[in-house]
Amino acid sequence: MYHGSMMVPTFLPSLNMVSERPVVSNTTPLIALVEVGLLEVLPMLYGTLCIPDAVYQEYQVRVPTGRSSLDTLTWVHTVKTIAEKDLDTALDIGEASAITLALQVKARALLIDEKRGRRIAQQHGLTIIGTMGILVVAKNKNLIPSVALVLDLMISQGR
Repeated sequence: MYHGSMMVPTFLPSLNMVSERPVVSNTTPLIALVEVGLLEVLPMLYGTLCIPDAVYQEYQVRVPTGRSSLDTLTWVHTVKTIAEKDLDTALDIGEASAITLALQVKARALLIDEKRGRRIAQQHGLTIIGTMGILVVAKNKNLIPSVALVLDLMISQGR
């Protein structure tokens, strides 16, 4: 986990005590949700979220100042991850690292939007959920009033 500028490796010993396998996320769903003020639905839906350090870095670079910093979110665990070479050549580093981490921790789901990354994750036997799927589950659990309203907001933001 990142604390300030120092990374403290936490290969999640607490996950071994949790009955459910973790959920891993790529960058895009995190950014899409933070941009519409819905990042906090993730712990309500999935509990603890694991992200590779490459996703942490991408998020920090792409999210405007003043939006949710991952450093303050106790439900996000950043894990140092080295992407598998076959994935690293086919995908960007965040996607490749997210798929690698999901495979390593036997994630119950991988949050990912990019078409190629989704296809490769499925080929590796991972369960994938995109931002739209997150919104549908959030609506079904009454965490948001309408999927359509959130999608309209995302579209107006160029998402």
